[in-house]
Amino acid sequence: MFELAGIIILGILAQWIAWRVRVPAILPLILTGLAVGPLSTFYTKDGEKLIEPIYRVNEEGMGIFPDKYLFSFVSLAIGIILFEGGLTLKRRELSGVGPAIVKLITFGPLATFFGGGVAAHHILGLNWPISFLFGALVIVTGPTVIAPILQNIPLNRNVSTVLKWEGILIDPIGALVAVLVFEFIRSAQGGFEFTSHVFVSFFQIIMIGLSMGALAAVTLYKLIKADLIPHYLLNVFTLACVLGVFVFSDVLVHESGLLSVVVMGMAMGNLDVPRIKDILSFKESLSVLLISILFIILAANIDMDDINIILNDWRALALFGVVVFILRPLGVFISTWNSGLRLSEKIFISWVGPRGIVAAGIASLFGITLTSENPPVPNAEYLVPLVFMIVLGTVLLNATTARMVARMLKVTQDASEGILIIGANGAARIIGKYLQDNNRHVVLIDNNESSIKKAEEAGLEAFLVNIYTDDLGEQFELLDMGYMVAMTSSADVNQYVVRKYQKIFGENGAFRLITPEELKKPRQEVPQQGIFSYTDDFLNLNEVARDYPIVHEVDLENNEAMELLVNRTAANTDTVPLFIKTSTGSLEVIPANLNDITVTEGFQLIYLGKKLEEANAE
Repeated sequence: MFELAGIIILGILAQWIAWRVRVPAILPLILTGLAVGPLSTFYTKDGEKLIEPIYRVNEEGMGIFPDKYLFSFVSLAIGIILFEGGLTLKRRELSGVGPAIVKLITFGPLATFFGGGVAAHHILGLNWPISFLFGALVIVTGPTVIAPILQNIPLNRNVSTVLKWEGILIDPIGALVAVLVFEFIRSAQGGFEFTSHVFVSFFQIIMIGLSMGALAAVTLYKLIKADLIPHYLLNVFTLACVLGVFVFSDVLVHESGLLSVVVMGMAMGNLDVPRIKDILSFKESLSVLLISILFIILAANIDMDDINIILNDWRALALFGVVVFILRPLGVFISTWNSGLRLSEKIFISWVGPRGIVAAGIASLFGITLTSENPPVPNAEYLVPLVFMIVLGTVLLNATTARMVARMLKVTQDASEGILIIGANGAARIIGKYLQDNNRHVVLIDNNESSIKKAEEAGLEAFLVNIYTDDLGEQFELLDMGYMVAMTSSADVNQYVVRKYQKIFGENGAFRLITPEELKKPRQEVPQQGIFSYTDDFLNLNEVARDYPIVHEVDLENNEAMELLVNRTAANTDTVPLFIKTSTGSLEVIPANLNDITVTEGFQLIYLGKKLEEANAE
């Protein structure tokens, strides 16, 4: 009981520390696991670990998981984590960088696999099977370590999209390659017969993983769509389905479960699944708990003999340098050839390659299995410490240097031009569509499922969000937001959003709709900044959007023409002035004082509603 409670408490505490100091949670989690595991043998009275993950038969009371149940727990936990990661993958994010990501999860792993295997063999003198198993295990980067970097550094959209998709998609690929190498080591076959065996295993895993994952996603989607699952059971029912798919896939073909749950998550994330936000929120919380438990358990499972293997051999550091500073850049540059990414973006992606939970978890599973063989597989004792060295070293390196390197390479968003619209009502959708058609990245959020669906049908990026309970600051899709417009029907919500998020998403401007009470006041009494429209509140704006859902552009010659047209559109009940478009194509919200804008040739007034000539004719 003490050990179980201690792991959960320490895990959540480590997560909190990671949040406070803005580093990937894996760093304090592994350090905590080492402190209560192998390092604790230096300060406990009997020289035993404070936490011993595997139950020792000859030591009564020592250990948590008997026999091979630790392996089962780790496998299922990793499956849930990968399913949650798959839910966040959206096809629309692949625009422009899709080919680079496909190559990065194919050519990149090949470079790491073969290069890592050759390096481990020639640098450390490991036998070829263990060397290539090491190469397979260090393929993966992992969403659990990439996400904090994306959230804490304002990277440009190309870089952040590539890193995010690579981190999630490469997990099952790396796991699959590691499984095949693992089967090779344990196989008694050789030569061509073994090659045939590996090919058949590979084909079976791919086919079962794809088919089972897709079938499970479609089935669960139809059940939710038909409202056959009550709301209070939705999250736990989905969890049961994920576990069931994982186990059933493994029964059909050993080690196909990981791929099945990733495919299931990806398919559900790109289907129009009702209440998917609830599922994702639940899975995120569950993943945090599982990751906290896993890293501490796996780190605690390491022995001091394993650590001494690394500390007493300088060649381990040389291997780390080859993997991080040679193989990672090599894989990235091969994969991004003719991709459209700038050289600085390629260099930064090469620099950021932290390994995560899948590498550590599978290495622990395979390492313990191979060392437990009778007789033990030669060199298998190197596997776990070497992989943990790569995991801890890459996370520490990226956590401390990623921001500095990003600024040096200028891959950050110095000027965030994305526009976040709070509210997905009719007027918000029309304005958002116009902005998107003018090459602006627009995201709409709302807690109304119907409004979000209409926005998505219009081709807009929209998310179902409750601004009172969801932390918008952690949303990957909002990384490049520099403008924010609160356009909901509630004045309280609009004011709350601006007050809470203007420093995060409104660095270039945070605006809200004027309230009906403010609309009745003299202009000089209304706030002079932060108002989207000084002439129309939510009701007026949406009535015009309903009757005349068209955005018009009219040329301006000078300030007098602008003032005349703004006043005409403001006075007309069928038109609403929205923006001033400059000669360079940038859009400016119409200020309270029109003299704040200097109009020159090429400027335009953007307004919503009936065309001015038609309005004047009536």
